[in-house]
Amino acid sequence: MEVSYKKLWKILIDKDMKKKDLQAAAGISWASVTKLSKGETVSMEVLMKICKTLECNIGDVMDFIPAEDET
Repeated sequence: MEVSYKKLWKILIDKDMKKKDLQAAAGISWASVTKLSKGETVSMEVLMKICKTLECNIGDVMDFIPAEDET
């Protein structure tokens, strides 16, 4: 199963924020932002910080995408 953070990037565009703005406001590492950019998994703590900063729920920033062999 893969994850997609397309919803997160759309929220940032809507709020006129850059990735570096999110990183600073949420207090997350640049390594975490890089993982998000690559569609890699990050810790629940990172996701909670992002959701708190953007005042949203986890489903508002990410989606699970089943692998082709899982469908």
